[in-house]
Amino acid sequence: MTPPPIELSAEQLDALIDRIKSRSLQEKDYETLAAMGETIHVLSHSVDEKAASIKRLLKMIFGPSTEKTVTVVKKPKTDACNKKPKTKKKGHGRNGAGDYTGAEKITIAHDELKHKDPCPACLKGKVYICKIPKTLIRVTGTSPLTASVYELEKLRCNLCGEIFTASAPQDIGEEKYDASAGAMIALLKYGNGFPFYRLQNLQNSVGIPLAASTQWDIVRDFYWHAYPAFDELIRQGAGAEVIHNDDTTMKILSVVNETQDAKRKGIFTSGMVSVADDHKIGLFFTGRNHAGENLADLLSKREADLGPPIQMCDALSRNVPKDFKTLLANCLSHGRRRFVDVYDNFPDECTHVLNVLGKVYKNDADAKAQNLSDDQRLQLHQHLSGPLMKDLRDWFDKQVEGKKVEPNSGLGQAIKYMCNHWDALTLFLREPGAPLDNNICERALKKAILNRKNAMFYKTERGARVGDLYMSLIHTCELCHINPFDYLVALREHAPEVKCNPDLWMPWNYEKATSEVNP
Repeated sequence: MTPPPIELSAEQLDALIDRIKSRSLQEKDYETLAAMGETIHVLSHSVDEKAASIKRLLKMIFGPSTEKTVTVVKKPKTDACNKKPKTKKKGHGRNGAGDYTGAEKITIAHDELKHKDPCPACLKGKVYICKIPKTLIRVTGTSPLTASVYELEKLRCNLCGEIFTASAPQDIGEEKYDASAGAMIALLKYGNGFPFYRLQNLQNSVGIPLAASTQWDIVRDFYWHAYPAFDELIRQGAGAEVIHNDDTTMKILSVVNETQDAKRKGIFTSGMVSVADDHKIGLFFTGRNHAGENLADLLSKREADLGPPIQMCDALSRNVPKDFKTLLANCLSHGRRRFVDVYDNFPDECTHVLNVLGKVYKNDADAKAQNLSDDQRLQLHQHLSGPLMKDLRDWFDKQVEGKKVEPNSGLGQAIKYMCNHWDALTLFLREPGAPLDNNICERALKKAILNRKNAMFYKTERGARVGDLYMSLIHTCELCHINPFDYLVALREHAPEVKCNPDLWMPWNYEKATSEVNP
């Protein structure tokens, strides 16, 4: 509530101070002092809120620092955060030969000896090949896309004028830009945020020109060869047990220019991560729809006999589909972050909350380390995390009901957020497989944010669809620890097979399909 205005001149204020010191207040002075108290109260809360807002703004500008409890509270580690000291690994800290999984392997035989030859040192024994060879790593520089110019010799008859041209090698193909060229352009642009114009400048500087318009033509044509796999990812993602979703802002120039009078002017990229069996599927959809509306489109492809999935998102209402039922889980990290933001103003209270949530996260980490099943993980949380969360809820209620916290303060709003969404925040105590937070989806959205930061916008809706497809395929490969470049090449080289049986050409099983086609 806005306090009444106080109109006092400097002389009137000095007179009031003198009356306070002499304990000779007048009747009208009490009303003035009450208004001053209300003003100080409002200003104090405004300063606290602005401080938290500035802290969040600094995170947006400079990137968030770690939000670990130990760092936030700036105190020695609590029991919940204590971990065994990490033993320093032996070695020089550089990448070993095993880290170069994409490097060409070249085996060099000994120039003088071979298996079972007499030993030249002792002259009695025989030499055998060691299981672990000595390795040398040589890294060479080249442009992202290289080119070869084949000069086919031409001969001409001096009498009849007939021209005879040498035959081209059979292994060079008929296309100027092969499957690897399209895969590399797509991976640079949509996987690493490398705009077309920047790649154009790089290629020009190394003498292998590649215009930005040509790059677009290549990835656009490649789109149709990869679309069956993308459509299959959507189908399998719709049937997942757990679906994470969130969105971020995006810009499509053609949509902005053509729909100035639209009711919804915002444009968004929705990110979804579906956890199905042992696979994680990343999906992206760009347009005017919010995350909840895109999730509804995805669930419309879900088989009817499947029950409602667990949906993990933050507490924004626009993230929830209206026409489909889900088991709603809200992100515990979002609730925790509200206490991190106001820690400087309420250190004792926030330390208590952060320590309790730290113990819950430690329980979840232990379940993952022990490779527990969903049911076993649920039992662990119910046994260990359930009492912690119950005590935390009781503590919240005591703070509010006992009027120990101002409802409109930063701490009061953080507590209110947790209480209002308590059921969704604690779904992991009731449903097997329910995650604690939505961090995996927020990390996925960084793929779209990286593209937005570097390229700034999509020109057309068609360009946005192309970007969604490539980001979905590339990020799914990364979630499954698969080389996205090799996968995109395989989709292009085996386009007819992918079109017929896309379920056999997913990132986690395409290598088997490739070996069957090319035994």
